[in-house]
Amino acid sequence: MTDPRTDKLADVLVNYSTAVQPGEWVGILGDVAALPLLRAVYSAVVKAGGNPTLMMIDEYMNREFLRHASDEQIAWLDPSHNLYYDEADVYIRALAPTNTHAMQAIEAKRTQKLTKARSPWLETRMRRAAEGKMKWVGTLYPTEALAQDAGMSLEEYEAFVYKATFADQADPVTEWKKLGVMQQAKIDWLQGKKQVVLKGPNIDLSLSIEERVFINCQGERNMPDGEIFTGPVEDSVNGWVRFSYPSIVQGRAVEGIELKFVQGRVAEASARANEELLVAQLDADAGSRYLGEFAIGTNFGIQQFTGQILYDEKIGGTVHMAVGAGYPDSGSKNKSSIHWDMICDMRTDSTIHVDGELFYQDGQFAV
Repeated sequence: MTDPRTDKLADVLVNYSTAVQPGEWVGILGDVAALPLLRAVYSAVVKAGGNPTLMMIDEYMNREFLRHASDEQIAWLDPSHNLYYDEADVYIRALAPTNTHAMQAIEAKRTQKLTKARSPWLETRMRRAAEGKMKWVGTLYPTEALAQDAGMSLEEYEAFVYKATFADQADPVTEWKKLGVMQQAKIDWLQGKKQVVLKGPNIDLSLSIEERVFINCQGERNMPDGEIFTGPVEDSVNGWVRFSYPSIVQGRAVEGIELKFVQGRVAEASARANEELLVAQLDADAGSRYLGEFAIGTNFGIQQFTGQILYDEKIGGTVHMAVGAGYPDSGSKNKSSIHWDMICDMRTDSTIHVDGELFYQDGQFAV
């Protein structure tokens, strides 16, 4: 029997986040370990009248491919996936890693090579989403590995996940809509503003949001959600930031990241651990040293670091930034094969001023 909270989460993903309609082509992409959720999503898609395609991921096979594939095999793009990204209506992803360190021994440049080869799929999905032609949402299914990284038992982690997604509530959709109303008020205040200045123990940074759009993240693309974000003007970012938590790429944690920006570009970068992976990511292509996203986390139901960016970037009282590709619907023009989020804690002695007015202080909105 499926956990009733899993069924409720599946219902939210299908009938709220992506609002599947009869006749739509729905891709359901997920790890083998997420099978209970994938089954619930599949059932909900069929009941909504959608046409489901199941695409499974297996950690062992992914690892074998990265270890042994030739350059030609890495560069090859599955034609069935090309067709899917070009024409499908909906993308629902449910990841469930059973070993979050499974890729630890894989060379950073090899991982980056695969990411770059498959970047057309990411670019197509982001472009079609901005055009209103593809709805998408991503989530995580709780596993022992995720619970261990978060310092919890599986039962505690499941409770954390279902609380963060409101799947433990009688009416999760109403809760997501309430959050959306609060966030929209902040976005309305930001409308037409130009300059953002962030200061605190971990940051001294300025950037422009002139003519850019803030997106209200209320559970329609990420689950859980809880952030407002935009794509900063590409050459406007100046200053430095020290990211408070490790940033994880392909199972490898890059810790103690510090970046210095000059006219939008990362001019200096360092890390306490796995610095070579940081550099490999930043050197991926022409757009990988520029910010594609600036965001403020608003989900105060998430207050602890878990090692999973889907949750951690939403921590109430933090900001996060992504080097690499920006979302076109935010106004970002930055293109890259990567989109890598990093989190900065703003809950102590920190402020955000917008056009000289105090907007945010010590992790709380001041407007």
